[in-house]
Amino acid sequence: MHLIIPESYNPKLTVRETQDAIRYIRETFQDEFGKQLNLSRLSAPMFVEKSTGLNDNLNGVEQPVSFTMQDEGDATIEIVHSLAKWKRVALKRYGFGMHEGLYTNMNAIRKDEDLDNYHSAYVDQWDWEKVISRDERNLDTLKDTVRQIFKVIKHMEHEVWYKFPQSVHHLPDEIHFVTTQELEDRFPDLTPKERENAITKELGCVFLMKIGGAMKSGKRHDGRAPDYDDWSLNGDILFWYEPLNQSIEISSMGIRVDADALKRQLKLADAEDRLQYPYHQMVLNGEVPFTIGGGIGQSRLCMLLLGKAHVGEVQASLWPQEMIDQCEENHIHLL
Repeated sequence: MHLIIPESYNPKLTVRETQDAIRYIRETFQDEFGKQLNLSRLSAPMFVEKSTGLNDNLNGVEQPVSFTMQDEGDATIEIVHSLAKWKRVALKRYGFGMHEGLYTNMNAIRKDEDLDNYHSAYVDQWDWEKVISRDERNLDTLKDTVRQIFKVIKHMEHEVWYKFPQSVHHLPDEIHFVTTQELEDRFPDLTPKERENAITKELGCVFLMKIGGAMKSGKRHDGRAPDYDDWSLNGDILFWYEPLNQSIEISSMGIRVDADALKRQLKLADAEDRLQYPYHQMVLNGEVPFTIGGGIGQSRLCMLLLGKAHVGEVQASLWPQEMIDQCEENHIHLL
């Protein structure tokens, strides 16, 4: 457990006012986001069969919550970590066309998460995915999509200011693009997290690109599952977050693997055994569309826009009693 307590923290909104703001932010953002990216809302599963290979393996060490079902024999069912792969199959299954996409409310359990101001065992995000052409699998497409998402987030700042002027946290006017290698070259003696803090403090908001593969040092900036994002065409949207004096990640996203990238990255990750799964076979055989997609944290966005000190102020989850007590002593009211 790691907890940051801001000095003289003032939540500004009561718990009930905060609940009103959460509802407003979530409903308004998803409507604006869907319009901006041409996405339709779909219902999505909370669990999938392990044998499909559809679950997100995250960094490869986190264990999903699993169980069996009465009518499914001895098949292992897993609570999703995210819907990164499921969405791509859904686009094919439901007949989405070129430049059409979907978004969904994704709820997950990540029981191995290290709990702190940003991280919870409960995950709530907008998972989204959009069809693109093979020729659009490039940095221009990636950057243009990032700018569209930033535009919606920035617009939300103004919407929240209109409704809750006493509480809105002001955001920078521009997003900058930086690669993990550029950060390593510039800050060789810092850890990856320290590099993210340094660059976001300087620039306000960055899209940190090319996460998952090894840099010149032979180290990775951060882990990324090898079978959904193309590591050369992905990244995280990071804001400098003054209330906690560090960066905050709002979105992880990228252009998805084609057959070549899938085989290459699975080999690098020593995970070629996954090629047997139905999802991976669909990618290899060209049976799913080329796509771009990602996740946007719902609670993280509410936290950012309202200047909250802890994600537990904008979502109901479980926290160690020590953390609850320490937060309460400092006017941080966990739901």
